[in-house]
Amino acid sequence: MDDQAPGGRQDTRRVPGCYRHPDRETGVRCTRCERPICPECMIEASVGFQCPECVRGGGSTGHAPSASMPRTLAGGTVAADPRLVTKILIGINVAVFLAVTIERSLLSDLYLVGAWPPAPFTPHQGVAAGEWYRLVTSMFTHEEIWHIGFNMLSLWLLGGPLEQHLGRARYLALYLISGLAGSALTYLLAGGGTASLGASGAVFGLFGATAVLMRRLRYDMRPIIALLAINLVITFSWSGIAWQAHIGGLVAGVVIGYAMVHAPRERRALVQYGTCALVLGAVVLLTLVRTAQLT
Repeated sequence: MDDQAPGGRQDTRRVPGCYRHPDRETGVRCTRCERPICPECMIEASVGFQCPECVRGGGSTGHAPSASMPRTLAGGTVAADPRLVTKILIGINVAVFLAVTIERSLLSDLYLVGAWPPAPFTPHQGVAAGEWYRLVTSMFTHEEIWHIGFNMLSLWLLGGPLEQHLGRARYLALYLISGLAGSALTYLLAGGGTASLGASGAVFGLFGATAVLMRRLRYDMRPIIALLAINLVITFSWSGIAWQAHIGGLVAGVVIGYAMVHAPRERRALVQYGTCALVLGAVVLLTLVRTAQLT
């Protein structure tokens, strides 16, 4: 039965649409300008939510700017350029790719390998030989143009919205720890002499965190689930792909992403960075276990 307005007329009033996304109905308004804003445009402030324009303009509250600093959904500081860290990460990956393309000998010093030469010889190259830096450098190293192209496209599409909602520091922690988790699981499960490289572990971490964020914002989950399913099918159906890096990054991304967007406000930083520390501790533990096996 339809509700009737006073006088017997049907109430035809609609919930207003977001001023930036008119097709999205919302009951939330900016606490400064009172324009309707959808979850994507909501920026948490000391009281309620504000729209991006009011946050960038600072408003005239009569207080110092830091007195009521607007925050992202995860509690991070709102930045003028919400994609700065994503751009820097893409720049590093591209720079390493160009360096490796120009000087091929660099590749053997950057990719992830457990131990080389393999047993019964004493390894003089690889993580087990003390080259722990390979867990990091392999995250930024690509050999094929299609490989870096796909990863950088995914980084741009997934990284921008995550950086905007999490804030720069939290987003960077998510990216790096997810990549390290992928490297650690590859090191643990792949053959000691198997070489691997690429940002796929970190990118899959962004996939996992994006799914968590979309659920938190009550967006339609079907697109991200379908895209993730396609990537997982490719992961396990194509030869030569380090599936361990994908799974390790995905799991880390889901765990860290959940902590980022669901942490209670009163203990937000403790829960968020504590979870990052726990995942990083697991990475160190897996690395030590595998190193003991190979040496």
